[in-house]
This record gives sequence, C-alpha cells and structure tokens, in this order.
Amino acid sequence: MADPVVTLTRCSDYSRPKIAEALQRQFKLLGGLEKFVRPGDTVLLKPNFIAPRSRRHATQTDPAVILETARLLKDFGARPFVGDSPAWGNVFSCTKALKLEEPLKKLSVPVKQLDKPKWPLVGAKNTRVGISSVALDANVIINLPKFKSHQQLVATFAVKNMFGCVSGKRKALWHFRKGRKAEDFCELLIEIFKFLNPALTIIDAVTAMDGRGPIRGRARDLGWLIGGTDPIACETVCCKLVNIKPEELPIIKTARQMGFGCPDPDKIEILGDDSSESVCTDFELAELIGLRFSLLHVCKSICKQILLLGKSAVKRINRGER
Repeated sequence: MADPVVTLTRCSDYSRPKIAEALQRQFKLLGGLEKFVRPGDTVLLKPNFIAPRSRRHATQTDPAVILETARLLKDFGARPFVGDSPAWGNVFSCTKALKLEEPLKKLSVPVKQLDKPKWPLVGAKNTRVGISSVALDANVIINLPKFKSHQQLVATFAVKNMFGCVSGKRKALWHFRKGRKAEDFCELLIEIFKFLNPALTIIDAVTAMDGRGPIRGRARDLGWLIGGTDPIACETVCCKLVNIKPEELPIIKTARQMGFGCPDPDKIEILGDDSSESVCTDFELAELIGLRFSLLHVCKSICKQILLLGKSAVKRINRGER
C-alpha cells in the first residue's frame, strides 16, 4: 500500500482570505474535492462543539474553518450541514457562542443536533453503540476537529472528535463502562471512527489549546491546518508539530496494537509547507486525570443536560424555531 499522505498548510490567522486559501490548498494537495464528495451529496461537517464557548477560548473548531469548508462544498454542488452532540449544551448553543447562526443561515447550511440514535454493532467485539441517525444518514462525513491538549488522553487531534456522533449523554456512560483502562476506551473511539469512516479529516490548529484541555486550557497560536484520510498518520504528525512523542498518546498506542492506521513517522508522506523550523517546543500538557466517570457523575451530568436542553428548546420555540 502507498504511504499515507498528511497535508500541512500554513495559516497565520482566521481571516476569510487566509482560511479560504489554506483550505483550497488542503484539497488540492489531497487530490481535489471531487476525490471525496460528489455534487448532490449530503455532507456532515463534524466540528468539535464540546461546550458553548466563544472562539477566543479555542475550545471549539473555529467558525472560519467551518464556514469556508461549507462554502467550498456549496460551490461544488454538495449539500453540507453542521452537526454535533456536544458534551455540554447542544449544537445550537455552541453555534450561538461562536456567532455562527447568521453566517450559516445566509449560506443555507443547516445546523443539526446529532440525536435520534440507531444501535449498530461496532467493531470486532460487536459493541452496540447509540450513534446518531443524522450522522449515519449523511452521504459523506468531513471531520473538523480542534487541536487540543486533553486531561484524560494527553492530546486529541483526529480520532476522538467522531465520538461526538454518539448521541447525548451516552458518551458519559461509555466513560463509565470503558474508562477503567485507557486502551479499552481508545479501542472504542477507534472502532467508532472506523465505523463512521469520515472521508477526510482537517484539523484546526491555527489557534490550538494547551494546558487544561479540552475545555479550560490556554489558546495558543500554532498557525496550521492539518489534513489527511488516515487519522493516525494525522495524529502522529500533530505530535511532531508540538514536540510530543507519539507513543505517549493512548490513542496512537492503541491504534498500533490494533493495526489501525499508520503510526510510523517514517512511512508518512507530508505535503505542503515545511514544519521543521517551526516546531512548538513549549506546548504545555495537562496534568492527567482518570478517564472513568463515576456513576454518580454520570447521573448528575445527565440531569444537568436535561435541564439545559429543556431550557434551550423553550427558547427556540419562543423564537418560532423548530
């Protein structure tokens, strides 16, 4: 098999011209948009909408990346929509925090909560997982994660973002069921990624997060978009950009054990801009905490989410939305 390709494009800020150019180069280096999408396809743009915080916090995928990807797809004749199932709040509160509501509406790009789960059997162990039918019904998924440190997994770049296609607080339950061992939880993440099989991953690292990620870390300017079809190759290259040893990441370690993706830097072809002179050597990692949520934590989390979603639904009804 040919070596996997990972693309690096420099992008110093989130201004529309620079993001548009960087994304266009991403697709060109990867063989063109037509390699991944056909005109008329419904395309789920899956950003990282973990919690409703503004773009200055670098908690969520930046709105500029989402908007310019949507524009490219619309111009191509595809039918993109933005969807996620955030850990806190919902997809509508997250888009509101990013001031994305009106720009997406002007582009006629819908925003959808990844709910209404189906229960497919996932992976070699036939694990039944509640994955959103909204995600499953899309013709194509493009994965748009945020480059972040992570208090439970060291850092997250590509794979974990697809966990957001698991509906609602079922994600917290999986932390309870699989969180005792990092390799068990990471195996689940990888199997979900494989099952959903996004056509492409483009990682937002123009501004990244270090420190107490994935929510309360520090915004750091890195100036990169990273793309590819092999998520483990992407994760490996991301490690290189911030001077992390790939074997320190539980996701990469587990992928190697499973024989999934390419964790070998020597077998990854990097196209685009040279990163050798711009490695970030002071990227701060979080102090690690356990992956496993207690049952009490899960119950409290579910109750809080029900209250948040209920309040949000009432507000949307009052505004005449559905």
